[in-house]
Amino acid sequence: MVRIDKWLWAARFFKTRSLAKKQVEQGKIKIAAQKIKPSRNVQIGDFISIKKNDVLWEVEVLGLAEKRGSATIAQQLYQETDESIKNREAKTLLKKMEYHSTPKPDGRPTKKQRRDIKSLKNKL
Repeated sequence: MVRIDKWLWAARFFKTRSLAKKQVEQGKIKIAAQKIKPSRNVQIGDFISIKKNDVLWEVEVLGLAEKRGSATIAQQLYQETDESIKNREAKTLLKKMEYHSTPKPDGRPTKKQRRDIKSLKNKL
């Protein structure tokens, strides 16, 4: 049996245990669609929902670890559901499309343009 905050840290979802604990306390981590406490034990076969940076991961626990290992070991601790992978990839694609569709300036403003911007800001 491993605490959820330790497991999230060992599976490399969060850099530190304190970050994992904070996310659990805020209700962003759920086991079987139920809010949990950081001291809740994880068991093999549990389905965990992890909301991190507007991205939802739905994973099944395949292994338990109390210590943080390499990334290859961490990936063996869980398996992400197919639906979760599709949703995550669709969300990242949408973000990329939004980024590329927003207008961007050609470069830095000239000295005259900076003066004009400053005068506009002062008028408001």
